[in-house]
Amino acid sequence: MSPRPPLLVVATRNPGKTRELQALLAGFPVEVRDLGRFGPLPEVEEDGTSFEENAYKKSSFTARILGVPALADDSGLCVAALGGAPGVHSARYGGPGLSDAERVARLLAAMKGRSDRRASFVCVLSLAVPSGAALTYQGRCEGLIAEEPAGEMGFGYDPVFFYPPLGRTFAQLSAEEKHRVSHRGRAMAELGAEFERVMRWIRSRMPPGDPWNP
Repeated sequence: MSPRPPLLVVATRNPGKTRELQALLAGFPVEVRDLGRFGPLPEVEEDGTSFEENAYKKSSFTARILGVPALADDSGLCVAALGGAPGVHSARYGGPGLSDAERVARLLAAMKGRSDRRASFVCVLSLAVPSGAALTYQGRCEGLIAEEPAGEMGFGYDPVFFYPPLGRTFAQLSAEEKHRVSHRGRAMAELGAEFERVMRWIRSRMPPGDPWNP
């Protein structure tokens, strides 16, 4: 019987992020689980001033608590006409408890009458081991804020993020199309391009007898 692949925890309970990260990690020799597969864990306060800070807070905390390597994503939408907002506050834009559709409506209201529709999706991935050491990868995708939502795919701000090279919003793209061009896909491509080195890096930082370092 082949040995079970080592475990990599995706430090999120966001089902949209989980689906995308699991799909992007599908070709790698690891077992991927998100936080929904574990019992209750303390919440990480995402009070960093940058995507890098928040991603590292999530990955290092999860790796330390669970004792396994953890991959965290911190990402958001940066709109030029709004001074880079919502940025690191994208998931909380407009206040707690709002749905994706309500946040999109809030964004469109803030953009009403503005001619500068430029926006960027930014993703920072932090891969940490229990000791606290981490690797960081970043991806960015440039687009425009649409005048109204379009499409049923994706999640978050995807219905209003128009990607000019394909002439559609992210919510109008198939999962495969989005993975090829998205901020998260690009960050994962950086990670994937050196995954053998990353495996060695993790292995050297896990104790002997661990599934990463048998």
